[in-house]
Amino acid sequence: MALLLNLRLKQLECVFRMLNLNQPLDQNVECFKVLIYDDFCKDVIAPLIRVKDLRRQRVTLELPIHDNERKHVPTVAVYFVQPTETNIQRIIADVSISLYDTFHLNFSSSVPRPLLENLASGTLHSGSIESVHDQYLEFVTLEDNLFSLSQQSVYVQLNNPSATGRDIEEIIQKIANGLFDVLATLGVVPVIRCPVGGPAEMVASSLDRKLRCHLLSKNNLMSSFQRPLLCIFDRNFELSVGIQHDFRYRPLVHDLLGLKLNGLIIPGAQKKTFLDSSDPFWSANASLEFPQVAGEIEAQLNKYKKDVEEVNRRTSGGSSSTDLIGNTKHLMDAVNSLPELTDRKQVIDKHTNIATFLLGEIKERSLDVYTTKENAMMMRARINLSDLLSVLKTKGTKMDKVRFAIMYLLSLDALNQADVEAVELALREADADTSAFQYLKKIKSLNVSLAASANSSSRSNIVDWAEMLYDQSINAVTAGVKNLLTGDQQLAVARAVEALAEGKPNPETDSYLFLDPRASESGSSGSTSSHVKGSFTEAIVFMVGGGNYIEYSSLQELSQQHEGTVKNIIYGATEILNATQLVEQLSILGQKMGLS
Repeated sequence: MALLLNLRLKQLECVFRMLNLNQPLDQNVECFKVLIYDDFCKDVIAPLIRVKDLRRQRVTLELPIHDNERKHVPTVAVYFVQPTETNIQRIIADVSISLYDTFHLNFSSSVPRPLLENLASGTLHSGSIESVHDQYLEFVTLEDNLFSLSQQSVYVQLNNPSATGRDIEEIIQKIANGLFDVLATLGVVPVIRCPVGGPAEMVASSLDRKLRCHLLSKNNLMSSFQRPLLCIFDRNFELSVGIQHDFRYRPLVHDLLGLKLNGLIIPGAQKKTFLDSSDPFWSANASLEFPQVAGEIEAQLNKYKKDVEEVNRRTSGGSSSTDLIGNTKHLMDAVNSLPELTDRKQVIDKHTNIATFLLGEIKERSLDVYTTKENAMMMRARINLSDLLSVLKTKGTKMDKVRFAIMYLLSLDALNQADVEAVELALREADADTSAFQYLKKIKSLNVSLAASANSSSRSNIVDWAEMLYDQSINAVTAGVKNLLTGDQQLAVARAVEALAEGKPNPETDSYLFLDPRASESGSSGSTSSHVKGSFTEAIVFMVGGGNYIEYSSLQELSQQHEGTVKNIIYGATEILNATQLVEQLSILGQKMGLS
């Protein structure tokens, strides 16, 4: 049986090989080096390795490529940068003054031919460039099964009413290139499924063409025989899940503390705290509800105290000669256990501080009330307008209130103008920015506008824009949250992935596009599941326009079901957004449409 795909491990191997001057890892290159990177590639490395890991790779210094204070160092330089005109010109400048003895150039993605020609002509008379490599690492891996392309504001760019067809094509191509790098790192060619229409289909089709072209080349990076399922969705497929309040530990930390590159700063703390796979408590409890996490912290603390008491008891025995050997052994055991106890205490203290801050925010902002009522709306339970308005007029930040109002708006099957205006007025009285709310209100009303204008010669600009844009996405938004949750609290994206992985007829996914880059073009695509042969044990799920930790947790739960078909799910997105960041993008769109 093939090993399950692990993106973090694969990317880590690629980075270590790069630092080993692109030699196999079992052939360690014994030389000291400096690592030169740009901001993007610094972010690629940050969640993967710490400074001590770089030192083990004999990297003695790490420097930004555009640091004008860099001095000549007689050593090997390993560059890891994006293939941009600015970076190419800086490399040419560094080579021309022999800033380092030798240069090993590594680009995060494939270098466009014009830039490669500029590099060649600019360094023609230098013999110090030892190697040039495309690394296909233009993505950030945050956990074993979680990645981001770190492409910011894609949701705004794809839904911008002033975006041209060329603008959209460039964005789609960039996303497809990033996804290609992920697949090249894993070494797999997936079977691609996505809803028909909208950005998801555009990305899927672009990626399919790129994979087909690559498979015909001599330098085939897809060496694995594994065929995972790749499911591509657009953020509008489940907009609400990116806005809701959630009580699980990982989403709550991301929401309230802004988890970025696995790091955060607790207000009042002196240094950054990291939450990643090296933290056993985080790994074990990140998907639990916050009250369960608080109880687990207390249990871990009590266990630590008992273990400390046991160590003290065993080392405080009598000092007679008959007890000397036994006491010496106990003392040695105690000394050996001290590092482990110290590590455990540091982890407990870290999560105690985080939980204390979260609890303070929950009480101050009544986040439990928001979460409970939003969950009720998502389960299609009607909420009394007076009850809704009372929440908007009490506790919570302005952003909490905007998110709550948006959740109410998206839960409606049909707009009641008077009720919606009352909610909007409550937001204005709270001095909240209503741009995002107005934008989604406008989007929900577009269906009516489109229907009314179907046989009309007079059309407004907004209706023209709506038709030019992706009607599938707009329809998804206007559908509210009716597809968001089933009775067992399973997100719609998880339900769709489960159905696609099973490969059986399913009314929710039968119409999805099917693309197999390894098949002939004449028989590679279709809109029914009849093309799929068998089920899939592994899946890659990608969200165009921004993902979140709520979806990630839901998909990991799906992969851990004993009776389930899919056993491993890698989740990625153009960027990982918390609710505030997504609402801010909706607000920008509202402002671009003149709604404020």
